[in-house]
Amino acid sequence: MPIKESELVLNEDGSIYHLHLLPHQLADLIITVGDPERVEKVTQYFDDIEVNVRKREFHTQTGTYQGKRISVISTGIGTDNIDIVFNELDALANIDLEKREVKKNLKQLQIIRVGTSGAIQEDIPMNSLVATQTAIGFDSLLHFYKSESIQELEIAKEVEHQLALADFKAKPYVVNSSAELLDHFTQSGEISKGITATNVGFYAPQGRVLRAPLQDENFMQKLTQFNYKNLRVTNLEMETSGIYGMAKLFGHQALSLNAILANRLTGEFSKNPGEIVDQLIKFTLKKIVTL
Repeated sequence: MPIKESELVLNEDGSIYHLHLLPHQLADLIITVGDPERVEKVTQYFDDIEVNVRKREFHTQTGTYQGKRISVISTGIGTDNIDIVFNELDALANIDLEKREVKKNLKQLQIIRVGTSGAIQEDIPMNSLVATQTAIGFDSLLHFYKSESIQELEIAKEVEHQLALADFKAKPYVVNSSAELLDHFTQSGEISKGITATNVGFYAPQGRVLRAPLQDENFMQKLTQFNYKNLRVTNLEMETSGIYGMAKLFGHQALSLNAILANRLTGEFSKNPGEIVDQLIKFTLKKIVTL
């Protein structure tokens, strides 16, 4: 049966609703960034740009870098946006938009997040790079999908137990990165591996206090002290768990790369955030060429 118009929403030109892209405009290799302005910070190094589409916070440029066709897409902030972006990326790759039918031969995309993050361990240097081996989601996104088979349920139970989360909060979920991409990007030793916690906000959900008080004043301390078989949480951000969960649901490969701009334990923030983000972009492109 064709997918209903209310479920698969298209624009008048036949493009997918939010991203405003047509299937031929999307590369099989995708870099996601949160900030729309960061798209051009990546594509400035491309040899050519064939697609430039912008709608709301979603900015896409597709071009070529040293023989590799790559799409760079801004997601905006948060796993709610990741839900939109990844459903629409998969639809562009694996649904015939004219017939509104899933294709018989499914395509696997490779998706790499280039993002910023804050460390929660004192020994993680400022301005360093961390690749997420495992993501812990404190959002509820993946619980709306039939997703138990792709989750690391044992680790999730341990997170819930050690952090003593209140019953009225979403249960954490845990998802691993693409083992293939993780190995490719970390084998040279230029970037370390870690467990990333994805939170639903920037302030209270990440233990920041301006004027509104925290429900759990010890959340950050408990997260910092979490240990599972000598694995610890290294950093915090707002998209990776959704990226890993949605990618695995659709059978795509995903890896999140993080530029560490802050250390929450020492209270420091990078004096040169633009330089470290640019370093991460160059590192990512160098590794993509040999994929």
